[in-house]
Amino acid sequence: MTRHAEPTAEELDGIDPHVFHRRWAILATMCLSLVLIVATVSSVNVAIPSLSKSSLRPTDTQVLWIIDAYALVFAALLLPAGAIGDRFGRKGALLTGLVIFASASLASAFMGHATALIACRAIMGIGAALIMPSTLSLLQSAFPRRERAKAIAVWAGFAGAGAAIGPLIGGILLAHFWYGSVFFVSVPIAAIAFVASSILAPSSREATAHRLDLFGALLSIVGFASLLTAIIEGPERGWGSGIVVGGFVLAAAALTGFVLHERRTAEPMLELSFFSRPRFAMGSLGISVTFFAMFAMFFVLTQYLQYVKGYTPLTAGLAALPSAVTMIIVSPRAPRVVNRLGLGRAVPGGMVVLAVGLVLLSLAGRGTPYIWVAGCLVMTATGMGTVMPSLSAGILASVPMNKAGVGSAVNDTTREVGGAIGLAVVGSVVNSIYRHQVAGALTELPPELAEIARRNVGKAFQAVGMLGQQDPQAAGVLAGEVRQAFVDGMHTGLRVGAVVVLVGAVVLARRLRGVDVTTDHVH
Repeated sequence: MTRHAEPTAEELDGIDPHVFHRRWAILATMCLSLVLIVATVSSVNVAIPSLSKSSLRPTDTQVLWIIDAYALVFAALLLPAGAIGDRFGRKGALLTGLVIFASASLASAFMGHATALIACRAIMGIGAALIMPSTLSLLQSAFPRRERAKAIAVWAGFAGAGAAIGPLIGGILLAHFWYGSVFFVSVPIAAIAFVASSILAPSSREATAHRLDLFGALLSIVGFASLLTAIIEGPERGWGSGIVVGGFVLAAAALTGFVLHERRTAEPMLELSFFSRPRFAMGSLGISVTFFAMFAMFFVLTQYLQYVKGYTPLTAGLAALPSAVTMIIVSPRAPRVVNRLGLGRAVPGGMVVLAVGLVLLSLAGRGTPYIWVAGCLVMTATGMGTVMPSLSAGILASVPMNKAGVGSAVNDTTREVGGAIGLAVVGSVVNSIYRHQVAGALTELPPELAEIARRNVGKAFQAVGMLGQQDPQAAGVLAGEVRQAFVDGMHTGLRVGAVVVLVGAVVLARRLRGVDVTTDHVH
């Protein structure tokens, strides 16, 4: 019986030998935890029609917050959660997060009141905030430097794929079970991740204990929570409403205070000097821009497939699968592309591919064959699969090991904030054009039906159903007008996303030109 040779000190690169031998199993476990929390966001979206018709009887505002409470708390707590992992132990933060997430998911599945469900979703966000930065920072402790870029690339690929897999999971569950199944399914997955992480994940924390920056954590929570509340409420209430303007003002004050405090305190939660490093600063910007486009694209695509093409939630989830598969294939190969072309070419090049894919997808209409949509999804996923792992690896490599949790949290926060802004901006553009284009078709409707149909494409099809009970022919005409109005809005919305990505590509091409792949030195 032959035995594998023990790794040399150079191969170990400071990694514990026992951890080194199980590093790929650790990566698989971290990816499982990651997909759990990422897929939760997108899988719940397809359950909204079922939720709206359930015994919960949520109002429109409650439906919005059933979706957004999770994302709001998740994004607002990422930085403090990353700091907690650095200070008290990243494995402990991960396991605690999994317990919180599973418990809140179980409660959500059987909750009998909409307000209580919103509270459970917020608690799920607390768990997710502890999980996500821990999964990435623990990879730093499991992989030697020569393999970290590849490990992070795989992690990033599953992060992107999780968003595309979520609607498929939700569609399968809703085809056979009640709406609560989209929450309940997280419980056994979290249990598997907990057991595997308990056995495999290495213990990892700061070598030197530092005082937790509680005031900085408070300012960051208030700042990001206010910012995201304003972004989420803007499209619904109007950008000039008191709660939205107040949210932006409070966010500006809190985040300004956070920056001033972090500059002055002896033990800051986030070293602002990190942003002077090109890979850290441009990585944060690039990930924000990429997720701006990604969240916006899936938001528009889901509605296009279901309302315009008439797909069921399950079929729509299957239709988005090329994106997930492509990201899983492309992401692990991104480090080789970067090594060959350099950051200054590979990352902007990937962003250009993403932008072109968005423009091509914007050409889709009511009669466009699915093969065109699938090709666009492959193209956008190729761009994202090149960009995301390269930038995430750059952010992590720019911070010292004792700040890996905070570095991971910055990576994750930029994803969530960028995605939320993308949803708000592109969603507002799509809905504004939809309302303008559909207005002419509503003039002959009863006022109450016209008001419902004017709000958005989902509400419009509720109005179509109500009208169909009285006048099926008129309902058919209205459905056609609604579909075309949405397609018109989709065209412009996706092109706005493409422009944002192209502007980001130009900025990153200039700032990353000549930057070394492994350091922030400029050649």
